[in-house]
Order: sequence, then C-alpha cells, then structure tokens
Amino acid sequence: MVFLYLKSKLKNMKRLSLFILFGFGLTISTFAQNMMTPELLWKLKRLSPVGISDDGKNIIYSVTEFQVETEERTTQHYRVPVQGGNPVEIQNPSEFITDKSVSPDGTRKIEVEKVKLDKVLGKDYYPEFENSNLYIYNDLYYRHWDKWNDGTYNHLILNMNGDTEVEGIDIMKDEPFHSPQMPFGGSSDYTWNNEGTKILYVSKKLQGKEYATSTNSDIYEYDIKSGTTKNITEGMPGYETHPEFSKDGALAFLSMKRDGYEADKNDIIVFQNGKKYNLTQHWDDTVFGFKWADNGKEIYFNAPVGGTIQLFSVEFNPGNTRNNPKIKQITNGEFDVAGLVGQSENNFIVTRTDMNHAAEIYSVDLKNGKMNQITHVNKDIYDRIKLSKVEKRMVKTTDNKEMVTWVIYPPDFDPNKKYPTLLYCQGGPQSPLSQFYSFRWNFQLMAAHGYIVVAPNRRGMPGHGVEWNEAISKDWGGQVMDDYLSAIDELAKEPYVDEKRLGAVGASYGGYSVFYLAGIHNKRFKTFISHNGVFNLRSMYGTTEELWFTNWDAGGAYWEKDNEAAMKTYNEFDPSNLVSKWDTPMLIIQGGKDYRVPIGQGQEAFQAAQLLGLKSRFLFFPEENHWILSPQNSVIWHTEFFKWLEETL
Repeated sequence: MVFLYLKSKLKNMKRLSLFILFGFGLTISTFAQNMMTPELLWKLKRLSPVGISDDGKNIIYSVTEFQVETEERTTQHYRVPVQGGNPVEIQNPSEFITDKSVSPDGTRKIEVEKVKLDKVLGKDYYPEFENSNLYIYNDLYYRHWDKWNDGTYNHLILNMNGDTEVEGIDIMKDEPFHSPQMPFGGSSDYTWNNEGTKILYVSKKLQGKEYATSTNSDIYEYDIKSGTTKNITEGMPGYETHPEFSKDGALAFLSMKRDGYEADKNDIIVFQNGKKYNLTQHWDDTVFGFKWADNGKEIYFNAPVGGTIQLFSVEFNPGNTRNNPKIKQITNGEFDVAGLVGQSENNFIVTRTDMNHAAEIYSVDLKNGKMNQITHVNKDIYDRIKLSKVEKRMVKTTDNKEMVTWVIYPPDFDPNKKYPTLLYCQGGPQSPLSQFYSFRWNFQLMAAHGYIVVAPNRRGMPGHGVEWNEAISKDWGGQVMDDYLSAIDELAKEPYVDEKRLGAVGASYGGYSVFYLAGIHNKRFKTFISHNGVFNLRSMYGTTEELWFTNWDAGGAYWEKDNEAAMKTYNEFDPSNLVSKWDTPMLIIQGGKDYRVPIGQGQEAFQAAQLLGLKSRFLFFPEENHWILSPQNSVIWHTEFFKWLEETL
C-alpha cells in the first residue's frame, strides 16, 4: 500500500531543498534546459490588470512572483502607456485609478467586514468552555467550498471616507446573508450609482436548505438617504451578478434564467428608464464578462467560441433592442481573451493567453480586431524555451457531429517517432476547454515531458451553442464518453501516436470521467490519473455542499425512485458501479478541504483499486481544496504526476 501524506508547510527547509534537488533531478536531467519544467513553471510571473488610469493614458497592472523554497509571494504594481512602452513601477494604484469602493463625490467608502450573527461554535452556546472545539448546526449550508460556516457573514459597511472616528453603517442591517458572495465574490459584487446616492450589491438572501439548493442571487439597491433597500431583480430566479452603470446611468448586469442551473446561459441585461432589455437573448451561447463602451451605446464582452474565448460587442439602442441587437465578433484566433480591462479611445485593453503563454496585456483595435501586445512579463523565460505546436482538429463524433479537439505536441516533435499520448478530460462539467494557461493542468509542461496531449471539446462545453453545452446534464456517462473515445481513437490512428501507451487524466468532472472510463475503456488506456474526481454519486450527493449542482446535473436525489432522470444517473452513470471492470493502474489525488468533491470520493476509489489488486497510489493534500494552491504542494504534485506516468506509461 502506497499512501503519500503531504503537508502544505514543510518545516525542515533543508529536507525540502534536498527534495527539490533530487525530486527534480530525474526531470531536469531527462529533459533539456530549454523545455518547460515544474520548477520553471513556478518562476513565471503572474499578471493581473488593475485598470486604465483616470486620465486614460496608462494601464495599471500587478505582477506576482512566488518563491517555492519559502512559499512567499511578492506583488509589484506597474503602469505602462496604453499604446505600449516601458513599464514603470508604482507604489499605489489608487494614485492613478479611483477606488470603486469610494463614492463619486469622494465622501463615503464601502468596506467589507465579517459580521458575526449566528451561534455555531461550541463557545457561542457554552461561553464558559472557551477551549471547546465543535460546531453545532441545525440546517444545511454548514460548509462551502473549503470553509465551515462559523456564523460570520460578509457585509458591506458604509463609512465616511478617511474618517475612522465615525462608526460605519451596516447597509445589510444584520441580515444573515453574504455580500460579496462566497466563496469567490469580490468588488464586482457591488457598485455606486453615478450620483453616489445609492449602492447596488449582489446577494443570495437564502439560508439553510434553500441556500444549498438554489442559485437565486439578486441585485439589491440601498438608498443612502432613506436607509431602505429594495430587490431590483425580484422575479428573476437565476444568478444575477456584476452590476455596472454606463456613463449615462443605464444599469447592465449578467443574468441566468433558471434557478438551480449554475451553468445556464448568461445574458447581458440592461435596465433603463424602468424598462428591461436582454441584449443577448437571441445569441446562441453564453457571456463570461462585460464592460460598457465609453459612448454608452455598446457593451463589450468576452465569450467562448469554437474552443477559444474572444472579444465581442453588442449594441444598446433602446429603440430597437427588443428585436435583435447587433452582435459583432471583434477578435479571432487561437487564443483566449481571458480578461477585460476597459476601453481606451479606439482600442480595448484585454488580457490574452494561449496554451504556450501565461496572461499578458494586449490592446485590440476595435475597427479591425488587430491585437498589439503591451506587456512582456515572461518574455525572458519564453525566449529561452522551446514551445509546443498546438493544433486544432475536427473529430467526427458517434452522432455525426464535428468536435473541436486540441492536440498539443512535444517541442521538436518528430512525426517519424512514436509518442505516449494523454487524453485530457476537462472538469466543470460545463467549463470551456479553450486556449487557457493553467498552472496545474499545464499542457505545455506535459508536452515538454514528451507526451502528446489530446483535449476534446466534448459535450457540455460552452462555445459551441447552447444545445451542445446543455447536452451533458443528466447524461454524464452517455454521449460525452463517446466523445472522449472518438477523440482518442481518431488520434490513435496517427503513426506518431503509440496506441499501446495511452493514458487518461483529469480533475473534478474530468476526474469523474477518468473513473468512468476505467470501467468502459476496453483496454485502450494503460494508466489513469484522477484528481478530486467524483467516484460515488450517492455519497457525493450526501456530502457535497452546493446541492443545486447535483440536483440539476444528476436529475435529483438518489432516493427519488419515481424520478426517471435521477434513477438513470445513479444506476447507469455511477463510476462505483463499474469497479469490477477496472483493470488498469490508477493515481488518485484528493484535497482534504475540498467540500465540493469531498475526501470520501478519493478514499473510496483508492480503496476499491487497492482491494482489486491494481497498482494504485493515493496523494492526499490535507490543506488543499478543489485546487492545488501552495507552491511546494504544486511542485510535488507535478513531480508525482510525471513520476506516475514514467512508472506506468
């Protein structure tokens, strides 16, 4: 039995240094220094845009670097002219960009504070036992993502700007709800109106079982003068998020129609003069993010399309918006427009990635879509390594549809050689497999280790129309599995693919896919790697926190015997039902603080593999959640990932 218990903080730095030295010894000596390595991946700088300066002349951004040995991170801020040029380090972005939490007249400021409202801890009920260690719950929503509910809530506090003597006003009035939303909400969850008289904020004002089974967040308007709050999206049952005003005072936000469906089509809604306009209702896909145009007559947004993410515009003309507003795709190419910064005269500033490059800032000519790279924070590293060839292929599915499939080849690829090949299974399940750059599932790094990577845009992914996106719900083990096998079977025909050395890897729903494929692959694959994968749909339903997700995608609870969709899911699409057919080595990875796909999923799968006598290994990261965030843990993750492939493939 092999069990690796990995701590996120290694106290003995000498042992860590030796581990890194010898752990990377095989990797570094095996591959030339001009290839991507796990160590080099963590030397990449991570860029985050802050915005365009108030005078419109500069782009403000931050660059974060990590030290693996100490797990320290340092962040520096820079400004660079919008037309490009040499960046200049700055100390305080607020000197160039108005803090959006400050009111337009500068007199008030919104702060986010944790407010204790509920009794949950043992000492809340028994104050005489200060050292007690327990939680007491009477309803659901007792934990979320990677944290247990301790009775505190994110609240927006209205303060006099710069005056710490005056007590702030809790605009949520001791309500037991969050804003910003948990776990990923931030400053995009609230905004001032243009006059500075009202605050709009996002909140899901539900508790307990209702919170766990619903996605119904709304946008609330707090009037400063009267101290009253009203729900301005009442009657809209899905997610409403990202409120933003145009310079003319029109309110735009993102909206999903259906309660309980977290991957529903995201539309851009505009409220103006008491009327509501859906700008993208006739568009056959989903919106990721948006920014108002300076003229208030257009909105720029990014959205998935054809295995990429591109920049679009949609007109806002109340005179004809109810018909079919004009939508224009501005950029086109094998890259992702990953983030939207804002408009600068006739250009729009974005961040861009591809499978060979982490995020950099680009300007987009709004007339012709031409892109100009503004920042080059990782140029020194990319200039000295060889890049992978990335190919977009169309694969015919079993139901005679064309499926985008990305194929990533090793640097110095030689078509006269044979290469081991990995089928990459994307998570989500409704997340795009686009030209993203991941610091965990890094295709550039996999290819640098000598593997061809096959990454199909299987059923369930946005960017190929709403029907394709929704086809995976309640059909986790159906057509999507045929899509996976269609992709790997097609590539296995190529003379440079070693059909006897195929592996399948993935996380979350991708990890589920690995577990399921292990029971149906008919000896196609020689090895499997599953990270935080769903293994047992019944125990998953009993322990996951966001029940709206399992209710929608599984069709309901496992005890609903008259629910045909749910019964099909639990009886036909549960990987644990296929364990008797497992016959292939498997690496199973699990985070201890993953409450979306809880620890039991990985434990059950590993126990099954061990009792079947299969070569298997369990990597347990007790302090990690659904992802791997610690630099040292990440280095070990990659080391073990490639070590396993070397052993089994």
